[in-house]
Amino acid sequence: MKTTIIKNIPIYSMSPSVGDIDRGFIAFCDGKITGIGPGEPSLPEGREVIDGQKAFGPDAAIYPGFIDGHTHLGLCEDSLGFEGDDVNEATDPCTAQLRAIDAINPLDRCFEEARAGGITCVAAGPGSANPIGGQIAAIKTAGKRIDDMIVTAPVAMKFALGENPKNVYHGKNQAPETRMATASIIREYLQKTKKYDQAWNKYRIALDKYNRELEKARATGDDEPDEPSEPEYDAKCDALLPVIRGELPAHFHAHRADDIFTAIRIAREFGLRFSIVHCTDGAAIADILAAEGVTAFSGPTLSDRSKPELRSLSFETPGILDRAGVLIGITTDHPVIPLQYLPLCAALAVRAGMDKKAALRAITINPAKILGIDSRVGSLEIGKDADFAVWLGDPLNVMSRPAAVWINGKKEA
Repeated sequence: MKTTIIKNIPIYSMSPSVGDIDRGFIAFCDGKITGIGPGEPSLPEGREVIDGQKAFGPDAAIYPGFIDGHTHLGLCEDSLGFEGDDVNEATDPCTAQLRAIDAINPLDRCFEEARAGGITCVAAGPGSANPIGGQIAAIKTAGKRIDDMIVTAPVAMKFALGENPKNVYHGKNQAPETRMATASIIREYLQKTKKYDQAWNKYRIALDKYNRELEKARATGDDEPDEPSEPEYDAKCDALLPVIRGELPAHFHAHRADDIFTAIRIAREFGLRFSIVHCTDGAAIADILAAEGVTAFSGPTLSDRSKPELRSLSFETPGILDRAGVLIGITTDHPVIPLQYLPLCAALAVRAGMDKKAALRAITINPAKILGIDSRVGSLEIGKDADFAVWLGDPLNVMSRPAAVWINGKKEA
């Protein structure tokens, strides 16, 4: 494969080991970064060299591809009603077995708009109609077939607390109509999954014993033992197994402080890895969240206070959480805010008091860390995916735009 090198350009790597580079280069081949540093690169044979200042102008600089850790991209399609709305299966309070990748339409034009805005990776998943909504996927924003765009699937399991499940099932004569019932349904299925896990472990032990005894009986001519019965398959419990084993994190939709604490309570009861999504009341409880080691996605904030639990909506929240020591990502919750405005949301957080570098981390390396995909994306380092954008000016300036975007080493915009 041919190595491509972009040189003579500032680079903001978002990597502590690489740092910010006043004038340097980035080299990539076969979708991966193979070199990055200050000054002039060595020039191997068979390379393509792009002079950044000549190709893009004096205001150009390279930033990592931006990441939104909570979206419904491709599940709630642009310019369509019910026909393109696959975000909520609002027929059952527990739909843990649903997979976002079975609903994402990569040809939705919002993918193109995301790339044009410098967003190269997102987490896309079910909505918050159900206490347990289904599997979230981390995907790139370039591609025609979802199977070729996956970074990790599943990357998390969606849970929802607060008003949304109540509103969906209110009037259906079906739980949950209260916050108590929402929490109870989550506990019920997590407990069922623990028993399901125990049943399968017991079966595997019995099966090993059966195979040993069967081999012995056939060798000696004794009567063969009875084969143990396999537990009945349960799609919901099967999908929740990696959650209760601590292998797959839970993402809890929670705005209000009491709902956030319910999420923490349930997570502690079952030993779950978890993050809080939205965290609207987070500013009021930032010290507690930091002490609990909570990670969170803040937003969408560029919207109205459309329901009671959003009364504390503020652009100050991500900065307050960051200063308290909470690992924070900023989210658009696309399509609530169109995904291409993720940098604008970060800029408004800076205007409200957030440190600028912290805001950039909140749309690059922080969401990658929260999603557990930071070995591949979120910063510019050797060995990581070649996902980056050449910005003309400060990306947190509303007048700036990407001149070019690379995803997996391929120029996409």
